[in-house]
Amino acid sequence: MVSAMSSTVRATVVQASSVFYDTPATLDKAEIILKDAAELESQLVVFPEAFIGGYPRGYNFANQSPRGKESFRKYHASAINVPGPEVDRLAAMAAKYKVYLVTGAIEREGYTLYCSVLFFDPEGNYLGKHRKIMPTYSERLVWGFGDCSTTPVYDTPYGKLGSVICWENRMPLLRTSMYAKGIEIYCAPTADSGDKWVSTMTHVAMEGGCYVLSPIQFCRRKDYPSPPEYLYSPSEVLVTPDSDSIVWAGGSVIISPHGEILAGPDYEGEGLFTADLDVRGEIPKAKFKFDVVGHYSRADILNLTVNNRPLVPVTFTSSPCKSKDKDGECKDI
Repeated sequence: MVSAMSSTVRATVVQASSVFYDTPATLDKAEIILKDAAELESQLVVFPEAFIGGYPRGYNFANQSPRGKESFRKYHASAINVPGPEVDRLAAMAAKYKVYLVTGAIEREGYTLYCSVLFFDPEGNYLGKHRKIMPTYSERLVWGFGDCSTTPVYDTPYGKLGSVICWENRMPLLRTSMYAKGIEIYCAPTADSGDKWVSTMTHVAMEGGCYVLSPIQFCRRKDYPSPPEYLYSPSEVLVTPDSDSIVWAGGSVIISPHGEILAGPDYEGEGLFTADLDVRGEIPKAKFKFDVVGHYSRADILNLTVNNRPLVPVTFTSSPCKSKDKDGECKDI
């Protein structure tokens, strides 16, 4: 049972790179970051999209060449099972540093990978996940599609917590479904960046009357394997890249329900960006003007139906057995 809502929560978005192809090292890095966030007295820490397992940037995944196939094999090996030992370690970190932990992760189910977000509470409980329902562009070469059975919103003492990943935030019907679930702390880990993304996040905050937290990786070329093992661009076949060159510039941001930027954006390097969120104090003021699924809706002429059942490719049904053993139990025939 969730305790009475606290007046504020100190939230931190993480701007940092994964250690590509090295999930144990990435988990070690996550623990260092969580320790730093705890020293800031953060109670909620949100990591970027695909932080565990890595974001598949570059040229390696562009085709079915031997290089592409080997790259996917390594990427698949770097992904994590949910639940699994890496999830247990993340849960232990959340308990150790007494934070709500939200992190992007590449989830492995059989031989299909999903871009997911995992949720943990300060007692070390794994709460659940959101699987990205619509990978973008080349992401579709390596990631499967989630469904609305994994679009949770969790009650916490600080407000209702959920996540929408990257360009899912451009899908108005998905956003509306999250608003209908009462989301108040809207985590939007992404691989996008720049002024247009900040504008998108500002719109979501004002449209949903919620706090928006958008962590983004900051990556240098050296955060990915060197060529020829890993090509960030075809030109790297001929020209050795500068290992310190920036290949993704971050831009993490926290935005209030009124559209005010509370922390970030920053494009200079890795870092933590922190703000105090007053859910009980500020969200009612925002909803007074505009409640997209409340007094500013017109259910008589516009409404949305969401299929939140798990969508599976194969369903097995039982049938009366045609043969029984000597004890009256069904046996294979």
